[in-house]
Amino acid sequence: MNFFRGVMGGQAAGPQPSGAETIQKLCDRVASSTLLDDRRDAVRALKSLSKKYRMEVGTQAMDHLINILQTDRSDSEILGYALDTLYNIICNDEEEEQDENAQKQADDLGAQFTDTFVQDPEHVTLLLTLLEEFDFHVRWPAVKLLTALLKNQGPQIQGIILVSPMGVSRLMDLLADSREVIRNDGLLLLQQLTKGNAAIQKIVAFENAFERLLDIITEEGSSDGGIVVEDCLLLLLNLLKNNSSNQNFFKEGSYIQRMKPWFEVGDDNSGWSAQKVTNLHLMLQLVRVMVSPVNSPGATASCQKSMYQCGLLQQLCTILMATGVPADILTETINTVSEVIRGSQVNQDYFASVNAPSNPPRPAIVVLLMSMVNERQPFVLRCAVLYCFQCFLYKNQKGQGEIVATLLPSTIDANSISAGQLLCGGLFSADSLSNWCAAVALAHALQDNLTQKEQLLRVQLATSLGKPPVSLLQQCTNILSQGSKVQTRVGLLMLLCTWISNCPIAVTHFLHNQENVPFLTAQISENLGEDERLVQGLCALLLGICIYYNDNSLENYTKEKLKQLIEKRIGKENFVEKLGFITKHELYSRAAQKPQPIFPSPEQMLFDHEFTKLVKELEGVITKAVHKSSEEEKKEEEVKKTLEQHDNIVTQYKELIREQDAQIQELKEQVTSMTSLSEQLQATITQQQSQIQQHKDQYNILKLKLGKENQGQSNSQGDGSQVNGLQTEELTQLREEVEELRKQHSLLQTQLGDKDALISSLVSIFLFKCICLGHLLYNLSLSLLPPVDQAEVKSLSESRVELEQQLASATSTVAILQTEKAKLQTDVQESKKEQDDLLMLLADQDQKIHSLKLRLKELGETVEDEDDLDTRDQTDDDEEEEDEDED
Repeated sequence: MNFFRGVMGGQAAGPQPSGAETIQKLCDRVASSTLLDDRRDAVRALKSLSKKYRMEVGTQAMDHLINILQTDRSDSEILGYALDTLYNIICNDEEEEQDENAQKQADDLGAQFTDTFVQDPEHVTLLLTLLEEFDFHVRWPAVKLLTALLKNQGPQIQGIILVSPMGVSRLMDLLADSREVIRNDGLLLLQQLTKGNAAIQKIVAFENAFERLLDIITEEGSSDGGIVVEDCLLLLLNLLKNNSSNQNFFKEGSYIQRMKPWFEVGDDNSGWSAQKVTNLHLMLQLVRVMVSPVNSPGATASCQKSMYQCGLLQQLCTILMATGVPADILTETINTVSEVIRGSQVNQDYFASVNAPSNPPRPAIVVLLMSMVNERQPFVLRCAVLYCFQCFLYKNQKGQGEIVATLLPSTIDANSISAGQLLCGGLFSADSLSNWCAAVALAHALQDNLTQKEQLLRVQLATSLGKPPVSLLQQCTNILSQGSKVQTRVGLLMLLCTWISNCPIAVTHFLHNQENVPFLTAQISENLGEDERLVQGLCALLLGICIYYNDNSLENYTKEKLKQLIEKRIGKENFVEKLGFITKHELYSRAAQKPQPIFPSPEQMLFDHEFTKLVKELEGVITKAVHKSSEEEKKEEEVKKTLEQHDNIVTQYKELIREQDAQIQELKEQVTSMTSLSEQLQATITQQQSQIQQHKDQYNILKLKLGKENQGQSNSQGDGSQVNGLQTEELTQLREEVEELRKQHSLLQTQLGDKDALISSLVSIFLFKCICLGHLLYNLSLSLLPPVDQAEVKSLSESRVELEQQLASATSTVAILQTEKAKLQTDVQESKKEQDDLLMLLADQDQKIHSLKLRLKELGETVEDEDDLDTRDQTDDDEEEEDEDED
């Protein structure tokens, strides 16, 4: 232990060992000591020396320290010392006292030791395992060490963690740690882990990161919170920026709605802390990430819709119009509102309705434009207002019309300031930056809108007292010819190119001024300095547009004459070369990258993003148009005429197809309607079939009760009334019912025939007995000739009485049978009457069904013809009626 006392500051005899020797001895002690206490003391000593002797400890002790992490897992104290020592030799702490060279050497040293540590990926996996230890002295140093490794060798460490089972999940558990120090350092670790790795960003997002981070932001006080809120926002930015999957997950999880409370500001906005400004700035950036123009249009539109529906846009507009908001926050809020409304008609309409809290109230657009044309406002703020105005007009023809309308004579209100008046004021002010901003803003009011380009030709300006008004187009060319600043002329030329492109009427108005073409040719043909090359290129573009969109309505400035003028005064090759100056300018490519106008200084504010698209579209076609000869022009005109004829023919066929489509659609609707009607009729038929079946059942029941005369008659009348009240439309069912009635009629006829046969039999029996009686009487008379025996007479008398009784009985039977016959005949007549009623009803329904069949045939439906069946049924009915008449 005397050795450790010497190392830790105790007195020792003899010369003091050097730092390298001491570290070597400590490393030997760590490697060879069997007692845990000795190893722990040695590692503690290495920790104390690791900052001063970083190189020596790193080169000699790293393997021993890693071995400690692997073998002494049971002792948290020695693990903590080993992790702290590794952190000290790997971490590049930036110290203010160090100069640039010393700091660079330190960074190189940290990168060198990081490479040594990660040569074996198992070492990183070991650290991830140690993160599961709950002990503060192990978990916190492990978090710091892993963060330092990610700072030095991010991609390599990310790859190891990505393939490690549950690696990201273990790191996400740090956010749930109740100890704020570990949770906060866990945020820093996740920031480093998610930088530039989309796969890890997705895993972290699906580990419920959004929910946890938003909860922490709310717990820490949102925008009024401290550095922890800033760390959470930075991590959210890492997860969402340029990651469409996480952005969609964030939107679908309804997390946009949870951002609204962040932007609730009070009436008193003075004295914002630097941390609050930082937090709110990051929150605004987070909103912009969700609606950035570089995102897919569908995702951006969906987020814009959500932000409007949850009230986030309204909250941002409140900050926009609030007083006392710091300038940088106001600028970023304007940029955020710009992208939330860009290309969204609903959001643009809402923004147009926002009024500033002034007396009298003014539209927010007007207030913002006042700032844009005010040269005393900060440059970044003016750029933000211009961007906001551009986004308001992007794909918004309604807004474009409203802006242009404020310049037209019929809508000018002398008592109020309009957007058009501010733009005209800025267009012709002495400040070149105001000129450029107003020209670009006005060009956006005309972008892809032929109607507004033509409407703007009506604008007249009063230049001075006693002079007639001039058109806005003419005033722009007048200022160009006066030789103003380059920035002003560039802005005006961009406005003119946008204005007359794809608008032959505007081209005609421009060429109608006899001074314009000579001015352009003079500008292009001169050999000017480097600063004027851009102006020459824009003049060439403007003249090229006059050729390409020329309708040859002016005799002196037809396409051919303008091309001849270029060839004589400028030269075609020279003209094309000057035209190429635009795209070769160093600021052109910068402006073409993003819609937002971002410039380091006002002097570099030359190109507009939308104008770069126009140049790209027109440069090639103008070059071809200038090089074409008159013969080629004629051929092209012929080809155009031929194409127009073909187009007309195609258009006619398209119109015919549209008409046929409309007819087909109409017929489809009719078929659908008829099908629906047919289904309704079918349902009605089915319903009436059911009713017929019910009436048939009732009729059968009543027929079974015909034995009782009175009840039978009332039931028959009721049934007859029910039958007469039927409104059936099914011919087959009626035929079946009539057939059943015929069967019943036949049954009654059969019963009647049986009765008649019985009567005939009884009459025969009666006649036979009468004959027998006559024979007896004849025999009796013969027997009376001799003397008659009294006993025999008595016997004959008894026989006579018996025969008389039999005769009376037979007569009575005959009378009963005659009564039954009359009753059956009455029943037959009633049945015949009912049958006649049903036949009348059948004829009526047959007529209705015949008309329905004709209608179905007209609709194209297949209908089975039953005329033959009807004929057979009618023949059977006639035969039965003849039989009844014969009876």
